[in-house]
Amino acid sequence: MIAAFEGFSTESIQFLADLANNNERSWFQPRKAEFERLLRDPLEQLCLALSERFEARGLPLQADPKRSPFRIYRDTRFSRDKSPYKTHLGASFSWVGAAAEPVADGGPHGNGGYFHFQPGDMFAGGGMWMPEKARIDAFRRLVIDDPERVRGALGDPAFVTAFDRAHSDDALRRVPAGYPADHPLADLLRWKSVSFGRRLSDAEVCSPELPDRLVDLYGAATPVFRLLAGLA
Repeated sequence: MIAAFEGFSTESIQFLADLANNNERSWFQPRKAEFERLLRDPLEQLCLALSERFEARGLPLQADPKRSPFRIYRDTRFSRDKSPYKTHLGASFSWVGAAAEPVADGGPHGNGGYFHFQPGDMFAGGGMWMPEKARIDAFRRLVIDDPERVRGALGDPAFVTAFDRAHSDDALRRVPAGYPADHPLADLLRWKSVSFGRRLSDAEVCSPELPDRLVDLYGAATPVFRLLAGLA
């Protein structure tokens, strides 16, 4: 039997909104049990529901209730902002197979799906975010060597319908040295990441049908996941 998901609640959204205005241990610690009930536990339940649905759908994505969610605690060691807590929830779902990489909280994101829960900024997405130089160089080589394969994955009709087009939030200003600036896909050569996303409404994230919606979205991204998994 596929695991059920009760959904997040409007209280879950309000808790994070309140946390953004009271990002201090003195506010959070007395409310830690409330955080676990409203946010941590539903996110773990979502991961479990996704794990079973990924298996049933034959999608090689990995969702683990303990490993997929990111911590609520910020790493402030090298940041001027010493706020102790994140004001969002996140969970990653690694693509299992060739070139799969573990996703470290706060570090480069390997190839896979991502879920983001934040008041006013709910979305599902994926790809590879700020990968190691070898991976992004491999993507650039693929753009040069097999542009039709890249076009085919990024232009797949199901993917294009499900998501905003693949992009990089932090692209280089120029095509890097060693690559042709006049290449037909020159914009892709400037990317530092290969990522994509789709906004989710509060109603969607609070619905018991959220796992099914996410599985449909990640399934539509299969051509891009496979493209990125093949990078050496």
